[in-house]
Amino acid sequence: MSKKIKFSKRKKMLSASARRRPNISFEDLNFRNVEVLKKFITENGKILSRYYTGLPTHFQRRLAREIKRARQVLLLR
Repeated sequence: MSKKIKFSKRKKMLSASARRRPNISFEDLNFRNVEVLKKFITENGKILSRYYTGLPTHFQRRLAREIKRARQVLLLR
């Protein structure tokens, strides 16, 4: 009898170019700055995760908050 060896699946990593941190300042993350916010949402309006944006945690939290504010004021859909 031969035993089957189980291999753990690894997460696929994005290439270095995809993980590069966007060149934006903390002050640019404002709900009125729609051009910047549109870079971080999909065509359907979903917020992109940190895995794709490459932003630090505190930037990502502020980004999500500002996108939600812009949606409430109907600047984004």
